[in-house]
Amino acid sequence: MHRRHLLIGGASLFALSGCAATGADLGGAMNTVTTANEAAIARAVLPTTAPKAELLQVWTGPYEGVPPWDKVTAPKLREAILEAIDLRRAEINAIANNPEPATFANTSVAMQMAGEPLGRAMALFGVMTSNIGSDDFRTLEREMSPLLSAASDETTFNEKLFARIKHVADTAASAGLSAEQTRIAERSRDAFVRNGAALDAAGKAELGRINTALSNAFTTFGQKVVEDEKTYIHVTGEAMVAGLSAGDKAAAAAAAKARNLTGWAITNTRSSVDPFLAFGDNRAMREIVWRAFVNRGDNGDANDTNATIAEIVALRQQRAKLLGFVNHAEWRMQDTMAKTPAAAMELMNRVWAPAKARVAEEVADMKAIAGHDIEPWDYLYYAEKVRKAKYDLDQNELKNYLVLDNVKQGAFYMAERLYGFTFHKITDGSVPVFHPDVEVFEVKNKSDGSHVGLFYSDDFARSGKRSGAWATTYRSYSSYDGVKNVLASNNNNFIKAPNGALLISLDDAETLFHEFGHALHSLSSQVKYPALAGTPRDYVEYPSQVHEHWVLTRPIIDRFLKHVETGQPMPQELVAKVEAAATFNQGYTTVSYLSSALVDMDLHTQTTPPTDIDAFERDSLARYGMPKEIVMRHRLPQFNHLFTSDAYSAGYYSYLWSEVMDADTWAYFEESGDVFNPDIGARYKAIILAEGNTTDRAEAYRRFRGRNPDVAALLKVRGFPTN
Repeated sequence: MHRRHLLIGGASLFALSGCAATGADLGGAMNTVTTANEAAIARAVLPTTAPKAELLQVWTGPYEGVPPWDKVTAPKLREAILEAIDLRRAEINAIANNPEPATFANTSVAMQMAGEPLGRAMALFGVMTSNIGSDDFRTLEREMSPLLSAASDETTFNEKLFARIKHVADTAASAGLSAEQTRIAERSRDAFVRNGAALDAAGKAELGRINTALSNAFTTFGQKVVEDEKTYIHVTGEAMVAGLSAGDKAAAAAAAKARNLTGWAITNTRSSVDPFLAFGDNRAMREIVWRAFVNRGDNGDANDTNATIAEIVALRQQRAKLLGFVNHAEWRMQDTMAKTPAAAMELMNRVWAPAKARVAEEVADMKAIAGHDIEPWDYLYYAEKVRKAKYDLDQNELKNYLVLDNVKQGAFYMAERLYGFTFHKITDGSVPVFHPDVEVFEVKNKSDGSHVGLFYSDDFARSGKRSGAWATTYRSYSSYDGVKNVLASNNNNFIKAPNGALLISLDDAETLFHEFGHALHSLSSQVKYPALAGTPRDYVEYPSQVHEHWVLTRPIIDRFLKHVETGQPMPQELVAKVEAAATFNQGYTTVSYLSSALVDMDLHTQTTPPTDIDAFERDSLARYGMPKEIVMRHRLPQFNHLFTSDAYSAGYYSYLWSEVMDADTWAYFEESGDVFNPDIGARYKAIILAEGNTTDRAEAYRRFRGRNPDVAALLKVRGFPTN
């Protein structure tokens, strides 16, 4: 998801984060044990049993070893995961039962080394269940998910292990641990407590039951939504697709042909639905397509998710209460920048009223053209009419300059200019891929040609692949046990063109740059310890969101955004129209996003979880005064962010939190007079991207910018009042 759907408000964003540090010193008291000795001590603790399963072997081949996608089958992966769970159990027990006193090396470092075969298997498992999603892998997912949850709980509930982890953290100062080591030790201790390590035996048993049930429910929810997204609207009459661009018609015709149908098929994914809603002249067909899309998971059939959601929210509340928290949101937000539901709500409430006021203005403009009330299936259509009338801007005209392959090259150019990375397509077949559509690029440092890692690009929708766009990393950088290169990936759901170049929308181009920002975050990492590679949920979207701003910068336009037929760069006249209309329709984009974030937080701050999910959604939106002309960007019955894991639950606000930093950072580049300013780019890479979570991220932003972010920059970007 990207910036055009987001908005943030809240002047006290970093007031919650404590005092700023004056520099990036991570050393503290120097530990007498070197990194190499740490690794040797940790390795000596772990068993030396070699894995037997084919898919657990250390990755071989070029580029420091690559995933063996060509060897993956569901039976082989099942065998690998089951063995890997046993191998990790033996490693955890070896750490826990070590007769030597607990130290950072023999406990904290050993914990980071444990489970390497399982990590390799899970990288394969994640891709095969998300990007392929065939019946055999869906069956495997249902079987493995509860086993993996139980294995995780077994580690957390290991009393001897927790005692060692707690000792390392509690004695960090006297042991002379560095600031970085202390951060790892304390975060590990706190995470174990937050996940039930301090409960008594009965509490652990109950928490284990809850976690296993949640794991099963997450899998059920995700698979039901994927099944509903396999559906499509079959269109047979030319009048029913009137208004669509030639490219959109061709894609719909190709989708029909792939299903052995004549005419056109509008698949139940956003990249197919949104163009139809924006340009389809047939109002009745727009309503049909819209209803199919917004009712995914909510049709009272075998794929209805409402009962599953009710089960999930009830289990989450039980877990929160068991762990001593008032509600799920308070538990989930412990390790975030916002810290509390109240802080997140403050941000959302600051913008909700002005966003709704803007919607009223937008609806009035549309009604003047339509001559009738605006329904949700009308909004995008008449918004385009208003855009054309006010700014003489046609989104389909823009698409002629946005050829997918060229946009990707533009993203690579951005990475080269800002961070010195170059991308080189691998065409010799030396790197296996999990689908023929996947492209692989070697990433190098331009300065010396040294290898950084690989970038896998999976751009196209397919049956069984989950919807949306996302980034994953198959192997992350770390140096504590020898430098490891990065294997990063982006995953999109563009509708493949039947012939020739694929034209995408500006919205899609910004999504591509957004996900590429996640990949750049991984590729820039310079962390020593893998435990500090990840960042808080409400920070992780910041580096991705800021990279969207470079799409329509002049150097990228001149080199890559060229007309599909003439080869001429997008003219400045057209760019000026885009810039003039930059704040157009922000009521819609803000309210559709923010309503989803508000309902998420509302749901997860309930101490009595609802059982009728549709009724809760309606009542929650009514309390917030949701405009009737707009529907949530993600309704609860299909809200994968919330119900396929805990990751974004009570956390969909995080895009807002991140965007204050995003807008303020872009203002920094613009104010310098060079949006590719090499000094700012180098500092951004070194402080914001490379450090991972080695220091408090609010403090890191202050080191980068010299101050807290200015909310006014965000409000200006959105065209909202800045006072």
